[in-house]
Order: sequence, then C-alpha cells, then structure tokens
Amino acid sequence: MKMITERPNRFLVLALFIYMLINNTINVTSVWMEITRDGQPEFALWELFVWEYSSLLANIALLPLIFLVWQQHPLRFSHPYRQLLMHFGVSLLYAIGHVSLMVAMREGVYALAGGNYDFGPVLREFFYEYRKDVWGYLFFLFIFNIYHRVLSRVSGEANIIANSEKEAVSAPHVPPEHLLVKKFDKEFLVKIDEVDWLEASGNYVNLYVGERIYPLRSTLSQLTTKLDSQFTRIHRSHAVNHRAIAHIQYSPSGDGEVTLKSGATLAVSRRYKDQLKQKLTV
Repeated sequence: MKMITERPNRFLVLALFIYMLINNTINVTSVWMEITRDGQPEFALWELFVWEYSSLLANIALLPLIFLVWQQHPLRFSHPYRQLLMHFGVSLLYAIGHVSLMVAMREGVYALAGGNYDFGPVLREFFYEYRKDVWGYLFFLFIFNIYHRVLSRVSGEANIIANSEKEAVSAPHVPPEHLLVKKFDKEFLVKIDEVDWLEASGNYVNLYVGERIYPLRSTLSQLTTKLDSQFTRIHRSHAVNHRAIAHIQYSPSGDGEVTLKSGATLAVSRRYKDQLKQKLTV
C-alpha cells in the first residue's frame, strides 16, 4: 500500500529544474563562445558546467524546504514588517545552504579531477552570491504563489454551505452536508461524505475527494470542529473521515497508520490515537 506523499510542489520543482537546466546550459555555452573568441581560455569547458550545474543542483535540493516554509507561512498583506523579517531570515538561510552545497560539490568534482577549487575570500564571495540568491529567492517566491493561485483556480476552491436558518435553530449542532466548489466560472456541489481526508496547508485545508484536491480557506482545527461528528484529527497535519477508513494498524511505539478504502494510507500520531479510538467506538 502506497503512502500518500505526492504534492503539487513536485511538479513545480520539476518544472523549475527543467527551466534552470536549459538556462544554465545556455549560460555555459554563451560564456564559452565569448571567452574563446580571442584565443585559449584560462579554464576548461567542463569547469563552466561544474559551476553552473552545482548551483542548479543546490537549488533543487533546497526548493522543497523553502516551499514547505512558504506553505506554512503564506504571503499576507497584514504585518508587512514581520513578513519582511521572516523572508530576510529565510533568504539568508537559503543563501548559506546554496553556497555551502554548491562549494562542496565543486570541491568534490575538482578533487576527483586532481585539482583544487578555490572559492576565494569567504565574506566577499558570499556577499557576491547572496545578491544573486536574493533575486533568485524572489523569483521562486513569485513563481510559487502564481503556481498555487492558478492551481487552486483549476482544481476548484471549496466553501462550506451553511445550514439554513430553520435547520440551524432546530439542530444547531448538525454539521453541514455540502461544499460549494467554484471552478473557473462554474459552481457545483460536493457532499461532505465524499471527502476522504483533510490536510493542513498554511491558511488553507486541502480536501481530498478521490483523486481531486479542493483547497478551502480555513484552519484544520476550525474545520474539524465544524465536522466533528464525522471527521477526527489523527495528526497535526491531517484529519480523516470515519466512513473512509478501511482499517487501522498500531505500532509498539504508539504511532499508527490508517488505510483508507481508496488504498491510501495516513500516519496516526500517538497524540491523537485515543481520540480516534473513542470516536470510532461511539
């Protein structure tokens, strides 16, 4: 049984990898053509490829971590100074990681080739790299937010349909039964019963309905409170629909794993294990 680990960010990382691979290859060939116009250059062609591709691979290694931070701390117009401070700190850590990985890869390749890679004066060269990394950080941030905005538009954004006033008065604790999903210029209903599980994602909760994912602006705590009779939180990042569960397994450590009728599996944290058992035995 396959654990659900696929995320839309994987496609974005792949797209950025292809873009940077093409861009860096063009940079290498362009530089090589320029420096060979007037004679033999001081370095070999393979060194240019090592410089460019080490930067590319370092970026690809760091992007999933940066995307995770951006998902947990999405862009907001409120508290701009706090946002600037957060992004300054993340960009600095990103630059340190990027330079460290890049230099380590270059030193390894040069050592295998029987040579020595000289990064130069650390502070001066790091400042030189940091200026470029900040620009790259802003580019990735822009692409990340545009991508997820388009993704939510294509996949459809959900809103809970509240019970009517009459139902709310007669049964105030009855959870809503439907979601209103807006996809492009169309609207359609999705039954709450059809939602298999919920996943926290920054200011949104992703609702998994079969193979479809619908983002809903809420926190996981707020949503599970509204849907308390049917959904139980089993992890800090997700909750499960009782009716979607096929079976549950627990390990000696106290953690567990829920297998859904769809074949998907979700981790159960020991913190929420007793709550799940209680809900299922009621």
